[in-house]
Amino acid sequence: MADPAITPEPLEDDLELVFIAAKLEEARTVEAILEESAIEYEVRVEQYKSGVVFASVRAGAFFYVLPEAAPGCREILRQRGYRVHEPD
Repeated sequence: MADPAITPEPLEDDLELVFIAAKLEEARTVEAILEESAIEYEVRVEQYKSGVVFASVRAGAFFYVLPEAAPGCREILRQRGYRVHEPD
């Protein structure tokens, strides 16, 4: 994992969402997979709606990558058993 003392330069504004982690452990694992795969990414804590009948708003780790890296990133995560976020 990246050294928390080092603040990386943010990526471009035109990023593509590839994954939403609901739990910290899941976010750490996905982070390790992306680093191992040498994929530049940005993580943002954002809110999302969960559930239908008992809907609630939760915070999650949203993983963004450059658009040209998104298809390969999604494939790597799929191969590891993760459900990725597909563009609309």
